[in-house]
Amino acid sequence: KSDPAPVIVSQSPYSGSLTGKGGVRYSELEELLRRGYIVASSDRRDVPKYKFPAPIEDAKCAVRYLRANAAAYHLDPNRIGAWGCSTGGWLAEMLALTDVSAGLEGTGGFAEQSSRVQAAVSMDGAGVDFSDLPSGLKFYFGDISPQDPLIANVSSLTHISKDDPPFLLFVSEADNYVPAGQTKSDIQRLYDGLTAAGVPATLVVVKGAGHCFAGAPDPSLPEIATMVGDFFDQNLK
Repeated sequence: KSDPAPVIVSQSPYSGSLTGKGGVRYSELEELLRRGYIVASSDRRDVPKYKFPAPIEDAKCAVRYLRANAAAYHLDPNRIGAWGCSTGGWLAEMLALTDVSAGLEGTGGFAEQSSRVQAAVSMDGAGVDFSDLPSGLKFYFGDISPQDPLIANVSSLTHISKDDPPFLLFVSEADNYVPAGQTKSDIQRLYDGLTAAGVPATLVVVKGAGHCFAGAPDPSLPEIATMVGDFFDQNLK
């Protein structure tokens, strides 16, 4: 009988609905399946219909559910990674950076389980620092004061600590999905913060690519998929 397999929780980009049909990058996930990982894709409540912190609460509930049902799915609850692009990248970051002390678990159940993952891949993660997006606060949070502590609490930069798991960060050089240069700047800040805290982190700048590697990315999509597979192999196997 084979040993329980490591699992990767896939977080889709922004969908604008509950259905989670915002688009999925398949090349990395197919590579992970070939390498023997279980890949689990979780749905979530998304903005603007549902306001923050609903998306992160749902992502965390999915991880807790997997741990609670590890035996049924023949997965290893101690070897869970997170992968995502755009908003999904931010969710992957938050699953790696936060535990119950952040107050973002929600009420979805399985409270006896941890929602924290052991490795994270974030691609063009949008949400490193939400204070950078004053014009978007209503879209993400509804009617909220710019000083509300929730804004900082759902920003990745807030939660960096020396006990964080390894990170692989990608940023597209020509990403213009959010205000010019912001994604690149924020992910650089996240990388700098992680390395300053002594957290293993790698930053890859993808040339010739728009948001989530649209265009002619360098490194290529197959090369990126290999990098993702190698990263999880090093940290979850």
